[in-house]
Amino acid sequence: MLNRNEAFDESFRVSLQGASAVAQSTSTRDFPMFAGTPTDSWRYRYVKRAIDVVFSLVAIPAFALPGLMIAAAIVLTSEGPVFYREERIGRNGRAFRIWKFRTMSQDAGRQIPVADPELGEAELDLRMQKHRPNPRITPVGAFLRTWSLDEFPQFFNVLRGDMSLIGPRPVVKEELHLFGNLRHCYLRATPGLSGLWQVSGRCHLNYEKRARLDAAYVNTWSLRSDFDILLRTIPAVLQHNGAC
Repeated sequence: MLNRNEAFDESFRVSLQGASAVAQSTSTRDFPMFAGTPTDSWRYRYVKRAIDVVFSLVAIPAFALPGLMIAAAIVLTSEGPVFYREERIGRNGRAFRIWKFRTMSQDAGRQIPVADPELGEAELDLRMQKHRPNPRITPVGAFLRTWSLDEFPQFFNVLRGDMSLIGPRPVVKEELHLFGNLRHCYLRATPGLSGLWQVSGRCHLNYEKRARLDAAYVNTWSLRSDFDILLRTIPAVLQHNGAC
């Protein structure tokens, strides 16, 4: 019988294989909708939360000076606010406002009539393909996205408890149906700054694979798996693995 760490590695491997439909009953059998998961444990609720708070309290002041430089670059090179905010769906379906540095031109929202003008494409199913050339992205924004620097304001979301260091990336309400029968797995975890999606190809993966990655994470979670993903995040960022 596989232990939790072996199960995590196996789920991680399986989640990247093939193209089985998310909505098939096999997916529901593999990840039961009403069964308890490790994300219901006290370690997830308290130990993981304590790690998030400590890490955020260190990261926010450490990033203060670079953050001011990024803010100045945004103001000097394009019109509009420094930050972009948008409503996302978190654990148990609770909505919250996510923060990031603005990477698109100010009129991007008027050009694309979808719920996520900062990140979105004309169709929600193209949100995972934001690596395509996009004239709405500013030169500074392109640099920030390449190095994932636009995400740093989300440490404030982590400090508030809206997000965690590691977890499924937060989505807008209109995206939830794309997770099919695995939607409940996404809702069982706190959204994260990084996760299996980020270290597994990110924008080069479709929603089917993303949903199975999130399900594998939720159903095999451990503190060790979080640290493993955190360590994988560093080379993924440096190598621009699926950056978008």
